[in-house]
Amino acid sequence: MSLTSVDAFDASQHWRLNSQVSLRDETFGALAYHHDTRRLVFLKSRELVDLVRRLGDFASAKEAIDTLFAPDQRTRYTAALASLYRSGLLSGR
Repeated sequence: MSLTSVDAFDASQHWRLNSQVSLRDETFGALAYHHDTRRLVFLKSRELVDLVRRLGDFASAKEAIDTLFAPDQRTRYTAALASLYRSGLLSGR
């Protein structure tokens, strides 16, 4: 699937968990269920779950990642958020 620039995740923008998504805590992290699309996504770390839950508290995804993670982890969490965005689990302001 080819993404256009309009479809690309932009970490400089404000993001939050989509209001149609529920998170259920699990020992490995959480299950994210999108009630509209019926899509189920596994969040495979507690750190990612914390980031997703707190994302709306920050002005941008980049600010959230920079605040919550060490520099060597930031690329990984930016990629994880981009994947969650493509899955429809995140929405903008």
